[in-house]
Amino acid sequence: MKKAFYILFTVSFSVTNFAQENIDQLLAAGINDAKRFTSDYIAPASEGLAYGINNGWFNHGKSPKRFGFEISIIANAAFVKDEHKSFTMNSSDYENIRFSDNSTSKNVATALGQNDPEITVIITYDDPIFGNQEAELTLPTGIGSANVNLIPTAFVQASFSPFKGTQIKGRFFPKTQIDDAEIGLYGVGLQQEFTSWLPADKIFPIAISGLVAYTHLDGQYDFTEEGFVAGENQKVQTDVNTILAQLIVSTKLKIINFYGGIGYLSGKSTTSLLGRYKVSDGVLFSEEIVDPFSIKQDASGMRGTLGANLQLGFFGLNADYTMAEFDSASLGLNFLF
Repeated sequence: MKKAFYILFTVSFSVTNFAQENIDQLLAAGINDAKRFTSDYIAPASEGLAYGINNGWFNHGKSPKRFGFEISIIANAAFVKDEHKSFTMNSSDYENIRFSDNSTSKNVATALGQNDPEITVIITYDDPIFGNQEAELTLPTGIGSANVNLIPTAFVQASFSPFKGTQIKGRFFPKTQIDDAEIGLYGVGLQQEFTSWLPADKIFPIAISGLVAYTHLDGQYDFTEEGFVAGENQKVQTDVNTILAQLIVSTKLKIINFYGGIGYLSGKSTTSLLGRYKVSDGVLFSEEIVDPFSIKQDASGMRGTLGANLQLGFFGLNADYTMAEFDSASLGLNFLF
């Protein structure tokens, strides 16, 4: 479980990989360059999180009986494709960064990839006494360096049926802290079975439902004590907000049922590098930067899901696979009351 948390923390706060390399030199190159690189570096990770935290919202098209409760424990894995592991970095897009071998562009790792071999760049900055100075910086690698090709998520979900055919749903992952990082998740959803409105719904062979759900993930990583660069209150904050609209169809058998859905996901994420940073090249040059930058990114797209549900009395088990920009698998343990 700790390994899964580590992977999720790394994806959520992937800008800190750069901090661990040399945030001092990165910020010395200029806020614009630092923000541009970080934006491309974390984009696939932010999108992968948006897709990953929206799995498991449904396991059937049929609503439980009125006043029925369902509690589920859900585990997900969003799979990382090769196209998400790298991006094309053009030196012409940067003011003070160039490749050490004078290349004009290269494919470099995102937070989900790996640079093998290492890729170095030359950072140029202006020293008030000595003028233009240069420093060499190794570009960061991502979770690919640990042979990880998925983004895990997990949470507890509950639903209640106040009316026939209607389910109010909520999901929750408590704020969890490991070392100086913490992350949490919550969401609410509404699923309505349309076929419950039909006069002969009990003999209708399938159930058709619609679902609308909102999910929020937030967290932060405080790396002030790591001492990467002088300063205070140095941390990365991440917020992800998504809306999912889904049409669901399922069979209505007693024990084993099959379900599928097609939907659309829309999400926004904000990653902020906060705190005070005293950027220097030793003794002579020093500059203080406060709250260097925030990066806002969008994720949206269609998704399709196929799955099966096994119901044995009050206990149920479901598994499904979702095809989207990030394909993913979900497994749920369900308890009906």
